[in-house]
Amino acid sequence: MASPLLDVRAIDAFYGDFQALFGVSLRVNAGEVVAVIGANGAGKSTLLKTIAGLMHPRGGDVLFGGEAIGNAAAFDVVRHGIALVPEGRRLFPSLTVEENLLIGGQSRRPGPWTLQRIYDLFPILAERRHLPSTSLSGGQQQMAAIGRALMSNPRLLLCDEISLGLAPIIVREIYARLPKIVAEGLSLIIVEQDIAQALKASAQVYCLQEGRIALQGAARELTRESISAAYFGV
Repeated sequence: MASPLLDVRAIDAFYGDFQALFGVSLRVNAGEVVAVIGANGAGKSTLLKTIAGLMHPRGGDVLFGGEAIGNAAAFDVVRHGIALVPEGRRLFPSLTVEENLLIGGQSRRPGPWTLQRIYDLFPILAERRHLPSTSLSGGQQQMAAIGRALMSNPRLLLCDEISLGLAPIIVREIYARLPKIVAEGLSLIIVEQDIAQALKASAQVYCLQEGRIALQGAARELTRESISAAYFGV
């Protein structure tokens, strides 16, 4: 059996004295889409931040391509091939859409993603390329945030709450692009509160509750009852 692309091994994560993750383990294979679901405060964003190098685990480790990166700086994690689409998009408001995208390519990793490929994926960004990022709608900002991450030509894309605050039609439009992204050889971790979207888009699902894995399994095999029990802790 091939080794996973990402192997998160029993990590503990803290904010000061507050422990947010308790022995969390997760695996992502090459070309796989994995969903992480859970209520607010379950530890989903903390997990992504720890994988992305924005936080360092106090226990356990993160292996990527067989190499330990749990203590690597965020810029080194990007160079290894992991990119984060943060919750809330976090575009630079003083820059144009295109300038925001170009920032994503600063690592200069080789790969298929270029400005033109991003514009092919999200044509609305090409139309608004010279406008300030603040002129974009919420959905367009999410597209720009995904495009900026793809510009680093990652092997693993971390998407934190990509449907949060967006109209259902926009959510469907963004999710419809994910197969094209995966077709380029990427793996994805999608953090979602929208359980239906998460199950539809992913092969494997992990449910976090109060910083611990409450449920994991193949998306097609999990029942509504088991997910609800793990999600709400009932």
